[in-house]
Amino acid sequence: MNESTEMVVRVVLIGAGATVVMDAWLMLLKRLKVPTLNFAYIGRWIGNGPGFRWARDGIAKAPPVRGELLLGWTAHYAIGVLFAALLVGVCGMEWLRAPTLAPTVSVGIATVLIPLLIMQPAMGAGIASSRTPTPLLNVLKSLANHAVFGIGLYVAALLAAHLA
Repeated sequence: MNESTEMVVRVVLIGAGATVVMDAWLMLLKRLKVPTLNFAYIGRWIGNGPGFRWARDGIAKAPPVRGELLLGWTAHYAIGVLFAALLVGVCGMEWLRAPTLAPTVSVGIATVLIPLLIMQPAMGAGIASSRTPTPLLNVLKSLANHAVFGIGLYVAALLAAHLA
């Protein structure tokens, strides 16, 4: 396998693996009765298509779209792979062969800016959940979720390096 192919395969494995770790975390939170994101809402936001409004009063009030849950989950995993590509783009092939924790947690935490500054406002929650009853709690939950994603990047990178 050439180096470019190896990099792509590892990026996909790391991104998907880290997303699985994050999903396991979200499942644990759900079992503990902590509200988590409904991925159908991401699918609904994307699926409302070319005429979609960037910001809404609340995505739950938007018209449902066919297959929104599948679309939301697909986007969730694609974003995880894109974040892994960002990590590898910054750290390079040497890091892929000998992963370290600090870059993964840094990237994981940095990625929290996407939901805080783009997705939450787009879905009607405001910048950093400012239009919700508990903005600070929601920001802290997002930060924790993305820190867990960062740890997942590390775990998945270790497994990918081991498999190679």
